[in-house]
Amino acid sequence: MRNIMILAALLIVFGTSMAKVADQMTSQKAQAHAVDKSKAMNAFASVQPKTTGNAGLRSVTISRDSRGHFQTDARVDGRRLGFMVDTGASVIALNESSAALIGIRPRPSEYTANVSTANGSIRAARTRLAMVDVGGLVVRDVDALVLPDDALSENLLGMSYLSKLRRFEMAGGKLVMEQ
Repeated sequence: MRNIMILAALLIVFGTSMAKVADQMTSQKAQAHAVDKSKAMNAFASVQPKTTGNAGLRSVTISRDSRGHFQTDARVDGRRLGFMVDTGASVIALNESSAALIGIRPRPSEYTANVSTANGSIRAARTRLAMVDVGGLVVRDVDALVLPDDALSENLLGMSYLSKLRRFEMAGGKLVMEQ
């Protein structure tokens, strides 16, 4: 019951924050052109997970960002992409721009999956990722969906990745993932 309450709270926070994220992303896109390369690299460094190893187990710790979300970077099929960890997402969700970076370009006829989002129902294309690596925690053969850019402003690291880990836990403003 506790897990259901936590999940419900996370879904409420996610739903209300998606509208804010969309507004922020719109204004950030306009500002992004003014940011120089060194600032972009510093921003990238701030979302790197802390990785530790212990007796054959690998562990990654991610701190909450200023919005209260867990942001991280992952290598997906060899390319680095940014993600927000979302335990309410059944699978990894990629926007079309990110999917194109890793060579996934669904045809319009492949958008056959109905997905419910905070902004309503949307069509998505099913795909499978050969490898997803977050700070050395490698999961292979991972289900994912591709959503239109206007429906998904940031990629979501969902349960198709998280459920294949040994464990993950949120406590004290940190997310700990272990493999």
